[in-house]
Amino acid sequence: MSFEDHLARVRARVPELTVEQVRAELESGQVVVVDVRQADEIAQGRLEAAHAVPRGLLEMLLADVAAPDQRVIFYCAGGTRSLLAADAAARLGYADVASMSGGFARWKTQGAPFAVLPVGGSADVEAGRSGPDVRQVSPASVTGDVVVVDVREEAETQAGYIAGAHLVPRGFLELRIGALAADLATPLRLVSSGGVRAAWAAVDLERLGYLDVAVVDGGMQAWIAAGRPLETPRRLNLADRLRYSRHLSIEEVGESGQLRLLDSKVLLMGAGGLGSPAAYYLAAAGVGTLGIIDSDVVDRSNLQRQILHADDRVGTPKVASARQTLLGLNPDIEVIPFHERLTSANVERIFAGYDLVIDGGDNFPTRYLVNDACVHLGLPCVHGSVYRFEGQVTVFSPRTGGPCYRCLYPEPPPPELAPSCAEAGVLGVLPGIIGLLQANEAIKVLLGIGDPLVGRLLHFDGLRMKFRELKLRPDPECPLCSPGATWGGYVDYEQFCAVSL
Repeated sequence: MSFEDHLARVRARVPELTVEQVRAELESGQVVVVDVRQADEIAQGRLEAAHAVPRGLLEMLLADVAAPDQRVIFYCAGGTRSLLAADAAARLGYADVASMSGGFARWKTQGAPFAVLPVGGSADVEAGRSGPDVRQVSPASVTGDVVVVDVREEAETQAGYIAGAHLVPRGFLELRIGALAADLATPLRLVSSGGVRAAWAAVDLERLGYLDVAVVDGGMQAWIAAGRPLETPRRLNLADRLRYSRHLSIEEVGESGQLRLLDSKVLLMGAGGLGSPAAYYLAAAGVGTLGIIDSDVVDRSNLQRQILHADDRVGTPKVASARQTLLGLNPDIEVIPFHERLTSANVERIFAGYDLVIDGGDNFPTRYLVNDACVHLGLPCVHGSVYRFEGQVTVFSPRTGGPCYRCLYPEPPPPELAPSCAEAGVLGVLPGIIGLLQANEAIKVLLGIGDPLVGRLLHFDGLRMKFRELKLRPDPECPLCSPGATWGGYVDYEQFCAVSL
């Protein structure tokens, strides 16, 4: 059974209440409200009358806050986990349960009151408790042939977890298990601190149709006592967990991916129309180091599209203005300014140590120099360009054998055939669209996810609101990236003037 089918069946059994209905029941004083979100979510605010019982601890803690004959309303962030919690409570004998539709997000959107209160709780919640009767396996039997899932709360795993295990708090298990085990026959081994929560989680997975589910007998306590290997990786701190919480909910990113972003270094060529949105969203996403090279200063004509800058910074170096804005958004990243023009003399010094380059230049000399350096140094380059109402973006990846910029344009065109944005103009929002696409591609490349635009050029027509994809193939005679090509050094095309986008 798919999770969607399972959720539909749960929704048919569990009543869903609007925010207005929940507020009315709270005023009656005849209801118990339970917040089943994770502890870090609850810490950001909850209904003042709500009891904090994370979904993963529900079977063990619900009796502490509500009797089976009481009316109990559950809520979570958006309404899914609370449906599952209400259904679980019904199976425990609670006869009058409901879920708040839209969850805490809708509660806040509609202006309902909430408070920031301490969460409390104990990591040793399984001590002295028993769980359902499910299949148990010894720590010694857990091998690399099975998928191990640690269902403890995130704070508990900081001291270590089984090497190779997937960390999925029990509250999110049904929502995320499909990404770990699409095949219902996948052998799943669940672990918690003592095995109790893992047993309840096993029941949930069996209800979804998984055929080979077992619990590590004795949980992490038995695993450690048996001397089995542990991993104790670097973890995000609480502030980072709050800032990047939406990334942590995505299986393709998660904590390991966010840590990878924080360790990544991206160099942006230009703090103009393309560099501005790209840098802004990369900073927001938590890319740990952003280098920005731009020799220009802020001009009032830039402000129509270059969102890193402000009117009171006219005359300020763009890199200084960009740094001020980006650190205001995310003070925990590092922004390295290069207030200089990119040349063959400084390109390798500036590019050294970066993982990826975003090319937001507006002139052919810069584009060729960036491309040549990226190919020579083996750096992926996310290229973007705009003209009036049109833009395009692609990824040049020398490490994967993709084409380079010179495969597209072997030689620069005459200056009169390549007007800059200052000469031809550009719709202000267009660099924003292309720059965001560049940021999206950069994150995909850094995380190693999805299908980056390698060997593909995405063309955008803003007037017709159309995207068109063109196939790019390596030029077998490219003087730079073709097999057998020899490195001839960098070339400065001095006949072109450097104009910042």
